[in-house]
Parts: sequence; C-alpha cells; structure tokens
Amino acid sequence: MVNRVVLIGRLTRDPELRTTSTGKSVVSFSIAVNKRIKPQNANEPDADFFRIKAWNQTAEYVSNYLTKGRLVAVDGRLETSKYTDNTGNNREVVEIVADNVHGLDRPRDDDGGGSSRPSAAKPSTTVAPSADEYDPFADN
Repeated sequence: MVNRVVLIGRLTRDPELRTTSTGKSVVSFSIAVNKRIKPQNANEPDADFFRIKAWNQTAEYVSNYLTKGRLVAVDGRLETSKYTDNTGNNREVVEIVADNVHGLDRPRDDDGGGSSRPSAAKPSTTVAPSADEYDPFADN
C-alpha cells in the first residue's frame, strides 16, 4: 500500500510554529493548488486548499524561510484524525504530514529576503538570508 502526496501551490497564510511539551517543533500552514480546469460556475473556487503539518527540521525551515504567497512543493502523506468539537459534533480532519517542503520561488524584493511577521517564535540569532543569498535548492 502507498500513501504519498506531492503538491505544488502557494501558502495561503504565514506558517504557525509551535513546540510540543517534549521539545519537538511542529508547523502548520495551508496551501492553495490551482485546479487544472477552471470551474464554469463563477461561484466555485478555482483552487483546492490543503492543510499541512511538518515536524522538526522541516518545520524550522518552513517557519524561517516561507511566508504567505510563496510557491512551495510539498511531499508527504495523508493523515486523518477524528475528534468531537465544542458543540458535541463528531469531526474528521484530513491533512498532509509533510516529509519535505521546498520553496520554489524567491522572496519578494519588498519582503527584504526574510519574513515581515514578528519573530517571537524564532531565535534572535537566526538571520534569514538576503534575496541575493537565498538559494531554495541548496542542501541544508
């Protein structure tokens, strides 16, 4: 059996980095993937939206270098979870657990090569590379 997902899309919001009680980093974000065929009904969205979760070094990379609007490739697997919400309804969530996330474009010039969001979750010693130094295909 195979459970593999490969997607290319744009981040719909800035990633949210958290740390578990055991010290592991986990990041959550969503991407929009354009549909191959545009819907005929103007009220239908022309993209599919996917929730993505990444752990450890992948989470740190996403949090440090990727922001809303960036084009990314995500390689991972589907994971489902069930829970009961505050109103007592049973819910099921399907999300992608990313093994690899790669930025496919360069940061915008007006972004200064880094993130424009507050860096409260980032170590103060970490400095994002400038637009001239950023290489999304470099080995980490």
